[in-house]
Amino acid sequence: MNDIFNENNIILNATLKDKADAIESAGKILYDQGYVEKDYIPCMHAREEVISTYIGNNVAIPHGIDGSEKYIKKSGISFIQVPEGVLYGDEPAYIVMGVAGKDGTHLDILMKLAEIICETENIEKLRNAKTKQEVLDIIGDLEV
Repeated sequence: MNDIFNENNIILNATLKDKADAIESAGKILYDQGYVEKDYIPCMHAREEVISTYIGNNVAIPHGIDGSEKYIKKSGISFIQVPEGVLYGDEPAYIVMGVAGKDGTHLDILMKLAEIICETENIEKLRNAKTKQEVLDIIGDLEV
């Protein structure tokens, strides 16, 4: 599909222990796919300590804290489907998407994702997707 988001960035049917496990897993995909240096993952945890990255509609979008840009090699998104949910405070997240935005693309990526996930039907489709292609079809082209 494209360099920011493709099938290699997607995990379906994951079981995550807790919020920290969700953040670690989302960051590991970004690292494994060459979007970030390993030091970006602790920055994702630090961001969560400042303010929750749970955005409602059963979706969390963990990303780095201010200053973590130096660990981003290129913009990318990771996607983890958690059918049973993982608790973010009192709310379950069924979708966890890690974000790394290079050269100021961070907000553009978040805005494009917000447009998609503000629709409850998209969340249900993503939560129940059986193939990576179904996820790609919903999230679409995220070039920034």
